[in-house]
Amino acid sequence: MKSEIRGIIFDIDGVLTYQEKVYPGARETVEYLRNQGIILRFLTNSTLKSRKSCADKLNKAGFHINTSEVITASYATAMYLRKKNPISCWVMLDGEGLQEFKEFRHNENNPEYIIVGDYRNNFNFNNMNKALRLMIKGSQLIVMIPELIDTSLGEIELNVGSWAGMLERATGTKAVYVGKPNPFVFNLTVDTTGLPKERVCIVGDTISTDIQGANNVGIKSVLLKTGAFEIEKHLVKTVKTDWIVDSIEEVGHLFA
Repeated sequence: MKSEIRGIIFDIDGVLTYQEKVYPGARETVEYLRNQGIILRFLTNSTLKSRKSCADKLNKAGFHINTSEVITASYATAMYLRKKNPISCWVMLDGEGLQEFKEFRHNENNPEYIIVGDYRNNFNFNNMNKALRLMIKGSQLIVMIPELIDTSLGEIELNVGSWAGMLERATGTKAVYVGKPNPFVFNLTVDTTGLPKERVCIVGDTISTDIQGANNVGIKSVLLKTGAFEIEKHLVKTVKTDWIVDSIEEVGHLFA
């Protein structure tokens, strides 16, 4: 197996860390695989973080990760938007993730594209109605991630997909989704490794995004019984994965 897999994509939340704590053995596993010559990437559906802020946070937690190895949903969406060469956009997003969109022309009053990430408290009556009216006039909707709920901070809360779905239903239009499990972000990440797909594997805890996304683009996957696994374990029988392990510490043994 070691000769086959030369690139590993790690999900972050639920795999390396969970609710601000590092899983036992996560740092050691990452370093071990790096020392084995494995190309590493770190892929997260976080929209609030930029590549740099995500890498900085992991490094403060004791990892040794380069910004270029990180793909966030905000970065992937910016890469998708770059391909569209937009006239203008309204990026509904808070946090450092906004830094990924500096190159674009921003126009909240008449945008060609409305980009929806985690807008936190700005998902309010006025802004949602503003987006609704703009979409009816012709603005197109791009959504960073499809997930409906999130528990990464402890309490369950509405996630980006819930707010975007409201706009889709109200306008009768279909959004473009970029983050996991959609092919764009997986293909983008695999391309950065320079490896063929058959030599790349993702390690994730979320069946509906990490594992389903791997299936969507034809790469192998390792499912960890950590993070969001308990919430989605009913999907094990319907979504194919190549390996199932109990902890991050076992991943190093798979590729030894």
